[in-house]
Amino acid sequence: MTPEELKALIRTIPDFPKTGIQFRDITTLLGHGPGFAATVEWLAGEVEGAEAVAGMEARGFIFGAAVAARLCLPFLPIRKPGKLPCRVIGVDYELEYGLDRLEMDPGSVASGQRVAIVDDLLATGGTALAAAELLRLAGASVDRAAFVIDLPDLGGKDRLAHEGVVVRALMQFAGH
Repeated sequence: MTPEELKALIRTIPDFPKTGIQFRDITTLLGHGPGFAATVEWLAGEVEGAEAVAGMEARGFIFGAAVAARLCLPFLPIRKPGKLPCRVIGVDYELEYGLDRLEMDPGSVASGQRVAIVDDLLATGGTALAAAELLRLAGASVDRAAFVIDLPDLGGKDRLAHEGVVVRALMQFAGH
């Protein structure tokens, strides 16, 4: 499937979660078998050469784990706080209205291991930047990330580039 055909599978929900936001809903893409498979294949091509794939909870788990399986690589789950039963390392980061935190098992990464980040959507880049910082704290080398959707007006790609992470996105949507 072409990128335009895949983009047509994304449902836009106006005014969610608040007025003025155009929510890009990937569930319609996930529910289309050939579209989901084509998306995973595209993402896998963009991170080929990585030694592991990381994805952030929750939708990054869907795409990241599928890409890791496609490439026969380890998948590194980047979790919300309190979800892992082992010793963790964590990074706090800013959201639009407050703080959040990401955690991971530091033993899941080998020193210098090349890890690619995979997620569904890039907006401001805050979550992806926190994930890159967390992975680097664990010893990983993070220099690329692949997303299904980029919202370029929100500047996430530039923020990640400033931190040495090359971004690829299958599709873009203007606005928020």
